[in-house]
Amino acid sequence: MFLFQRFLEKGNKIKSSISRIDVHTHVIPPVWGKGLSEHGGDPSGWTLPEWTPQTALDFMDSNKIGTSVLSLTAPGVCGWKGQARLEMARKVNEYTADVVQKHPKRFGNFLTLPLSEIEGALKEIEYGFDHLKADGVVLLSNYEGMYLGDSALEPVWKELNKRSAVVFVHPNDPSVPGKFVIPGPVVDYPFDTTRSAAQMVYNGVMDRYQNIKVILAHAGGFLPFAVRRFAELIPVVRKARHEENIPTANSLMETFRKFYFDTALSSSPEGLPSLLAFAKPGHVLFGSDNPYASRPVSESFVYMLDNYKDFKDGQYDSINQDGALELFPRLKA
Repeated sequence: MFLFQRFLEKGNKIKSSISRIDVHTHVIPPVWGKGLSEHGGDPSGWTLPEWTPQTALDFMDSNKIGTSVLSLTAPGVCGWKGQARLEMARKVNEYTADVVQKHPKRFGNFLTLPLSEIEGALKEIEYGFDHLKADGVVLLSNYEGMYLGDSALEPVWKELNKRSAVVFVHPNDPSVPGKFVIPGPVVDYPFDTTRSAAQMVYNGVMDRYQNIKVILAHAGGFLPFAVRRFAELIPVVRKARHEENIPTANSLMETFRKFYFDTALSSSPEGLPSLLAFAKPGHVLFGSDNPYASRPVSESFVYMLDNYKDFKDGQYDSINQDGALELFPRLKA
């Protein structure tokens, strides 16, 4: 609370002198927002905020964000069924592409895929990259209980790998028994991101598909803090199951370090040291979570990032811009 009060007292003065690239910011297409309540709503319990391209630009200008790569947040199009799911994903992607076309220097586009419809997702990847010129895709941490390391998703990973795609993994409401009294984004979302990332490593997704670049939302949930635990215990589990080619803890650490991470709601003086100690150089990227994190909360974390005292040479600029420029060559222009 002290940091937030100090942020307010300073009148929202952002010290960054460079134009940030925000890899974690959300689009709310009107057709999707209007239909969401009739298709299951948001099971996480979060309230749908207001969003327009202009309100996004206003937020960006106030926080020295040059470009925001837009993504549809959870629950995505999971509430729609069958053909309606495919059609809504297409509407979301075409709306977002239109926003980008009108503001090509200010916005980018992470495609929404109609998973768990595999064939539909493959067609949307082709259409999105070849016709809409998308900058990457957004995947949810789970789709109705199917996590991203599931073998059913192999065709999707294979196609994304062929295209050397940037993949933004956003948490979804976890498929676990019992409902927590606090809305999912507070506690459950970081858990679900961690769960999905660990399964991707355990099932070999990050080793088989070397061309993909995977960004984990919210600093990877609990991953940076608990990754050594995962790396040490996974070989024990594999050995107990009599599996072959058991990896070492150190090799697993390197596999986990292939992930990229964003700073949305995670750039606190408590969270940054663990993230920066674990992540590879250039693998920590700026994120705001606008507009789902309220503007005061988003800007509080921006303030914490700008006033963090222990960055090494180049880390601050890498987070704000340089790391993302390596992932999105289009923005270098």
